[in-house]
Amino acid sequence: MFKPKFIITNKINNALIEIERARGFLDAAKLKEKWFNEMQSKALILEAHHSTHIEGTQLTLSQAKKILKGNNVKGVRKVDRQELLNYKQAMDFVAAYLGKKSEITGELIKEIHKILVKKVRGGVLEPGKYRKVQNYVVNSLTSEIIYTPPPASQVAKLMKDFVNWLKQKLDISTVLISGISQYKFVDIHPFLDGNGRTARLLCTLVLYQNDYDFKRLFSISEYYDKNRRAYYDAIQSVRQNNMDMTYWLEYFTEGLKRQLIEVKTKGEKAIKNEIVFEKAKKFKLNLRQKKVIEFLIEHKRIDNSIYQKICNIIKRTATRDLAQLVNLGLLEKHGEKKGTYYILKLFKGHK
Repeated sequence: MFKPKFIITNKINNALIEIERARGFLDAAKLKEKWFNEMQSKALILEAHHSTHIEGTQLTLSQAKKILKGNNVKGVRKVDRQELLNYKQAMDFVAAYLGKKSEITGELIKEIHKILVKKVRGGVLEPGKYRKVQNYVVNSLTSEIIYTPPPASQVAKLMKDFVNWLKQKLDISTVLISGISQYKFVDIHPFLDGNGRTARLLCTLVLYQNDYDFKRLFSISEYYDKNRRAYYDAIQSVRQNNMDMTYWLEYFTEGLKRQLIEVKTKGEKAIKNEIVFEKAKKFKLNLRQKKVIEFLIEHKRIDNSIYQKICNIIKRTATRDLAQLVNLGLLEKHGEKKGTYYILKLFKGHK
């Protein structure tokens, strides 16, 4: 029976605390549906792009965005386009399990894999079937073999043990179960190809099924793809440390924490934006003044010369506009003479 070995270090514990804070914020935040929809769309594009990019697709993020929006993009490899579209479809498939407590079975994992590799490389990847031959894990950056998985004869038994472990009532954080699942699947490498992508989707599925969907606003693959050397090293560390997953879980939880802190920061900013715009709606602001409000949401402070530049106006007009915004209670004035600057009243203390 599979039994993972790891220690919950201070680093893991602190990351889990931050992840729970972000989760609590997202569950309680009163953000507009439009904002959630836009952020979910961006996260989906990032995840599909970066997860396939890790495995060797040559698409840029800009190309991926256009393809996923249904646009025709010239000059891209057919296989890259198909793998990207497959990943998006697999993400949608996994999203259908949000909050469902149904068991993760070998057949479900095979179905995810089947979606990921359909119409790719002439169907030689045997979609949804465990491999019958030996395969290898290759660093897509250097083409070096970095791991030789278990023999094909052991795959079915190893997958059965792994799935049985997932079925247990495990007294550990869902986040850790997700990270362990991702590593264990990569370690078994049950399919001829597409194992990394399947592993990352399995990790997402575990989170989704246990109310850790984080509103579908994160992309763990973006963190991996930005420093693939660190990603490969973290995976390799388990085998180098006698199958101890501690370092991998530190890396995994740190990545998820960073993603969710970024999401939380964007959510907090969106809430502040709404407060500012609702407050500004009460006054008949001119287009220049609306522009300065938008600028200050991004940059926190502005002075007369900056206002002149972004609105292409003379100093006297800028001075009058800014004074009016101060009188309306939307801005606060700080400093003297050439050192004078303005901040949004809402952001007092964020100078």
